[in-house]
Order: sequence, then structure tokens, then C-alpha cells
Amino acid sequence: MREAGSFQQRFSHYASSNSRYFSDHRLLKPFLKSPATFSLFFLFFSLFLLTGVFFSTRLLHSSTTAHNLSGNTIKGSAKAQFYPNNTSQIPENPNHRRQVEFTLDCTSFNNITRGTCPPNYPTKWTVEEDLDRPSSATCPDHFRWIHEDLMPWARTGITRATLEAGKRTANFRLVILNGKAYVETYKKSFQTRDTFTVWGILQLLRRYPGKVPDLELMFDCVDWPVILTSHFSGPNGPTPPPLFRYCGDDATLDIVFPDWSFWGWPEINIKPWEALLKDLKEGNKRIPWKRREAYAYWKGNPEVAETRKDLLKCNVSDQQDWNTRVFAQDWMKESQQGYKQSDLANQCLHRYKIYIEGSAWSVSEKYILACDSVTLIVKPHYYDFFTRGLMPVHHYWPVKDDDKCKSIKFAVDWGNSHKQKAQAIGKAASSFIQEELKMDYVYDYMFHLLSEYSKLLTFKPKIPRNAIKLCSEAMACPAEGLTKKFMMDSLVKRPADSSPCAMPPPYDPASLHFVLSRKENSIKQVEKWETSFWNTQSKQP
Repeated sequence: MREAGSFQQRFSHYASSNSRYFSDHRLLKPFLKSPATFSLFFLFFSLFLLTGVFFSTRLLHSSTTAHNLSGNTIKGSAKAQFYPNNTSQIPENPNHRRQVEFTLDCTSFNNITRGTCPPNYPTKWTVEEDLDRPSSATCPDHFRWIHEDLMPWARTGITRATLEAGKRTANFRLVILNGKAYVETYKKSFQTRDTFTVWGILQLLRRYPGKVPDLELMFDCVDWPVILTSHFSGPNGPTPPPLFRYCGDDATLDIVFPDWSFWGWPEINIKPWEALLKDLKEGNKRIPWKRREAYAYWKGNPEVAETRKDLLKCNVSDQQDWNTRVFAQDWMKESQQGYKQSDLANQCLHRYKIYIEGSAWSVSEKYILACDSVTLIVKPHYYDFFTRGLMPVHHYWPVKDDDKCKSIKFAVDWGNSHKQKAQAIGKAASSFIQEELKMDYVYDYMFHLLSEYSKLLTFKPKIPRNAIKLCSEAMACPAEGLTKKFMMDSLVKRPADSSPCAMPPPYDPASLHFVLSRKENSIKQVEKWETSFWNTQSKQP
């Protein structure tokens, strides 16, 4: 395992040298020989201690900046921020806990520790049950899919050989040991997907210090899933390799994990989710639903998939108006113009917005769903970690993938004729995004997924020889431009004030069948309405 720098050796030498000075009691021997001199010494020594305590207390509450022995800057305030040097545990006093802040000290990282991760991150964090702490709520329902995603290994567990089989397509291996992260990279991902995925995991460790169990996993940053169910089916079939990625489908066993864009997508200027979610909420207020354009809107890159090119045929023309307004996004041109036309918070202008997959699932889905507009989802092939919690006709309107234009036109006509019902669908989706996909729950999903996954490992995780120990300083300090900005904006500055949400139980067969049947029946109902609508239209002169 490699780490950039060796501050710890110098600190150990300093501490050992000074400990000899403070522990040496030879200077006190003359005072110990006489009781009178000893009493006099004891009196002066007590006064000295009292003065020192008073003086130290004043210093702690002053608005000054000091440097601790580790070279970390402690910015004082009236509330006396607490920045622990003890690497094993943070005090459990609730008042101290709320004041803890993990500062990002790039000066020390670059100049003093010379690239070594700070030694003073806590590795243990105990949340007390006190009246001031918010109680842990039950996690949103889509967390139940964690049990389903890990079901292939429930009986056999995950052996080291099984894990290593996933290395073939993985971009990196992640190891978490004693609350610290180590990464072994195999191949660079497209753009900064791997960078911001690892960054997100580091923020999880800062949010729940010492709570994430030891584990070892493989992560593939490519869009489409690759662990085919058919290759591992049957009573004597081999155990599939556990491979993490951003999406899955019904024909694969890949384990879905929150995508990189929750911490920012610098290549196309999409800011971290926590800030963007607030922007989208404000953007929704600018134009009420009934005053929005009464059309279906889509803007994106059509070149990544044939189904998107097919969508372009639905655009308005001299011969036909399918109630659709479709625009091709030129990201190269947009970047040259400073992304002025791609502000997601300014795109909640239409009553209906279309979501259509690209080469696989698309990160755009959460932005579209957050808009209060009725989301028209062209029949998807893939799912991510939260979309299985969406219900057709309640959160979105299903659209056929083999007859898009007519399907979209019917959806818009229906919505414009049933405005209250259409508004309710749009509001249900945006409420889901604001409440059940807030960043707190994104971290909690990660926490529970990794915790449940770790229970399946039949081996003790170890640090590979070529792995690098990573921390927030190691990633953010040398970063530049939007990458650095988005890292700083999404930095977790303090541990969570409450425990993760309570994990819901797995689906029993009857419950799972009910959920899947309800989705299927809702889609069939819309198809019946649509067929009836077009049959009526065809009979008109």
C-alpha cells in the first residue's frame, strides 16, 4: 500500500523527544528532600496550575487561529470548534459532537505532511440517544431493493475467488479497513466518473466515521451491466461475481450504486446534487404548472442511441404536431458559451418533460423528475438505485418505445384535459425527489448497501500492494477548476447528528408480486386508454 508522504515519522520523533523532557523528574529531587520546601513548592505549583487553566480556557474561546502539532489549522470561534487529535474516538458529549468539523487543510497536506492523509480523522463515532437528536426514520421503500440486489449471494456468500472474477471489467477495487479507504485502479473511466464515485465514498466515511464495516469490492463505471443472469442460472450454476455499477436490468445481476453526478459532473457543469436540488426547488416556483408550455419537452444528445434519434421524428413540423418540442444538445458548443442554455433549474418551463434512455440508463432522470412537470418515461430497459421505487401513473406517465410520437401526443392531450390529475403526477414525482432522494438518503443507501454487502464476505479484506490510501485531502487538494470546486461544495464537513435511517425488511414473495403486478397493470391501463383514443380518432372523418 502506497501513501504520498511521511509526516507521521517526524511527528513520532517530536513526541518521543518531548516526552522524555516532561517525564524526567530529576529536577524535582532537591524539593522532595525537605517537607517545608516541598510544601512551598506545592503551593506555588498549585497556583501555577490554576492560572494555566484560566489562561487556557480564555484562549479556547478567543477568535484566533492557531496551529496544532499536526500542522492542522484550527479556526477558533465563539463556539470553540473542536478538531480532535485523537485518531481513535471523538468524545461522546453531544455538545462537542455538534461542534466537530473536519476542515480540509491543503496547506499542511501539500507542504508539511507532503501528501500524507491526516492522521486525525476519527475512526469511531457514537451517536447518543438524546432528546435534541432527530430520531432515525425508516428508510424510503426503494431501500428494500438492496436485499433483492444481494440475493444471488445470500446462500453461498462471497469468496475471494468470486470477488476476483469481477476484476475483468472493473475500473477499480475499493477496500475499506478501519474506516479508511484504499483504491487499486485498473483502468481509467470515462471522464471523471471514477473520481467522483470514490469522492462520494470518502464523504460517506466522513459522515459516519468508523460505522462503515471492512469490505472489499469491484466497481465498473461503464454504463451497461455485464453480469448476465443466464450465465449463472440453474441449481449447479457458478456463483456470479459481485460487481458494482450505476445501473442494472432484468437480465443482469450487477449491484446498483448511486452515480457519480450526486457529487458533481464537471465536464458538463452540473453541480453537486445537494445544491442543485435546492435550485430545482426554486426553479419550480418561477412558473406555475398551468402557466407552463402545454407541450412535452426534451433536450439531450441524440447521437448516443437509436431510440433518441427516433424521438427526433416526433418534433413539430409543417405536416404534423405531436405536442412535442425536442432539441438536440451540442455539448461542445454549450461549453464554449459557458453552459448558459443548460441550467437545469431554468428548464422547468413545460407541463411535460420526456425521459428517454441513452446507451443505457441516464443520470438526467432525477433532474427531469424534480421539475413538477409530468414526466413522460419512454419504456425503460434499465434501472438505477431509486427508480424501482417509482410507480406508473402516480410518479410518471409511461410512454411506448415502439410508437413514441402517438404515445406522447396522447399523454399530453390527456394531461391537458385532466389538469388536476396531471399536476398531481408531477407533484408526486418532485416530492419523491425532494424528500426521498435528498442527499441524506443517498448516503444512507450507500451505507446500508455496503453494510449488507460486507456481511456476505467470507474472507478478511486486505489492502492490495498497488492500492493507494485515499482521503479528501488527497483528492481535493491537487484538483483544479470545476473538479476542485465541486469537491469543496460537496465536502462533508462534520459527522451526521443521527444514525442512518432504519433499513426496511426485504420483500416477501407476496409483497414483491403485488408491487410488480401493480406497476404492470398501471402500464396496461394507460395502453388501453391510448388504444381507445386512437381508435376513436381513426373513425372521425
